[in-house]
Amino acid sequence: DLDECAASPCKDHQYCLNTDGSFSCKACDASCVGCTGEGSEKCKTCASGYVKEDEKCTDIDECNLPEKVCTRENQDCVNMSGSYKCVCSEGFEDKDGTCVQT
Repeated sequence: DLDECAASPCKDHQYCLNTDGSFSCKACDASCVGCTGEGSEKCKTCASGYVKEDEKCTDIDECNLPEKVCTRENQDCVNMSGSYKCVCSEGFEDKDGTCVQT
């Protein structure tokens, strides 16, 4: 079997999987910018919103940072994979960028 992966035939956001007589390109984990294999522990570097922890790229919980990321009144932070979003607290709704009581 010729290792086609030695020639790095895949795109930057993929890794090469050598198979018998062929190869396939697989997508890197969402936490990676470039990778050498499957999973968050094979990242070349971590994507935005992720940090290297115990040799893995793990999500940064922006909602638990010392500096608040959602600063408007009556607004809550919701952590998402690699990101976060600011939503109006329960009993409030977004009206032109302000959380007003419903």
